Amino acid sequence: MALSPEVCIRGAGIVGRTLALLLARERVRVALVVPPAPAGKEDIRAYALNAASRTLLESLRAWPDTAHATPVHEMQVHGDDGGRVQFSAARQKVEALAWIVDVPALEQQLADAVRFQPLIDVVTEPVAAPLTVVCEGKASASRAALGVSYEVTRYPQHAIAARLEAAHTHDGIARQWFNDRGEVFALLPLGGVHGKTLALVWSVDQLRVPELVAQGAEEFSAAVSEASHGELGSLRLTSERAVWPLSRAIADRWSGTMPGQPTQSWVLAGDAAHTVHPLAGQGLNLGLADAAALADVIRTRDYWRSVGDARLLRRYERARRADVLQMSLATDGLQQLFSHNLGPLPALRNWGMRGFDRTRFVKHWITAQAMGLKA
Repeated sequence: MALSPEVCIRGAGIVGRTLALLLARERVRVALVVPPAPAGKEDIRAYALNAASRTLLESLRAWPDTAHATPVHEMQVHGDDGGRVQFSAARQKVEALAWIVDVPALEQQLADAVRFQPLIDVVTEPVAAPLTVVCEGKASASRAALGVSYEVTRYPQHAIAARLEAAHTHDGIARQWFNDRGEVFALLPLGGVHGKTLALVWSVDQLRVPELVAQGAEEFSAAVSEASHGELGSLRLTSERAVWPLSRAIADRWSGTMPGQPTQSWVLAGDAAHTVHPLAGQGLNLGLADAAALADVIRTRDYWRSVGDARLLRRYERARRADVLQMSLATDGLQQLFSHNLGPLPALRNWGMRGFDRTRFVKHWITAQAMGLKA
C-alpha cells in the first residue's frame, strides 16, 4: 500500500475480514492484522447466519457454496414438559429462516476476497492509523491494554460442540431442546437440505462436562442420541469435541482515543465488545451487524470528518449497543426461565410455549427480528 492506512483492524476473524472488505469497497485504506496461524487443529465450528448476514456477505462475494451453507427451512424448539414452538420458512414466506454455515469454508472465502483487494494491506503487527478497530474476540488483549472494562456474567454452563452423523436425513430442520436444568441441546443441519451431517451445540451444566468429555466416542454418541429423543435415529460422533465456558458480557466503553495519541481513535466490534448466550445462535450475526454499522457511519460521514471522528464512533456505539442489549436480555431471560423449577414455573413456561406457538403475528415479528429484517 503506497499511502498510510486510514484504519487498522486488529483481528482477522470473520468480523474483522468482513469489515476490512466493506471499508475497502468504500475506498478506505485498511491494514488488517493477521497473526501467525496456530498449529493445525480440526475446526468444527458452524454458525447460524440470518438473512441480513447472508446479504452482507453476498455483497462481498464471500458467501460459501451450497455444500457449506445449509438453509434452515424449519426450526423446532422443545420445552422440558411438552412445550413446543415451531418456526417455518414457508409460513414466513422466506427462502430460509437461517443458514448453517461451515466456519472454515466461510473463513476461506473471506481470506480469498481479502487477498484480491488492493486497498487491504495484510500485516502481522498493529500499525498507526487514525482509527484502530479491535475485533480480537472476547479475550482481546488490545481491549485490556486500552483499560476497557469487560463486564462478564458467567453461566454455570459450558458449551460442547461436535459434528455428528445421523441415521436419518435432517431435511433442513434445526432442532433444539431445553431441559429442567437450563441446559440447551441443539442440532443444526449441515451438508445440504437432504444431508445427515449435524453440528452439535450443547450447553451443559458445568458439573457434567468432565464426564461427557471423558466418554469414548460410542458412549458419547449414545448420550447425544438419547438427548435428541431419537428424532433422527442413532447419532454417531465424527469429530473431536470442543468445550468452552458460557457467559454474556459487554464492554463499558466501545470507543475512545488511543493512549498518548490524541489524533488516533479506537473502537470495538464483535465479541471484543459483547457476547451473548448461544441458545439463539445470534452471536456472529451481532458481530457482522457491528461491521455493517461501522462501515456505514464511515461511508456516510461528512467529507471533512476523519474516519476516527469521535462523533461518528459514538453514533455507531449508540446504535449497536441498543440492539446488543435487546438480544442479550432476550437470550439471558430464556436461559434463566429454564434454570429454575420453583412451584408452578415448569408448567407455566411450557404452557407459554404452546400459547406462543399459536400466536401467528407475534411469531412472525420475532422471526423477522431474528432474521435481521425490520418488518
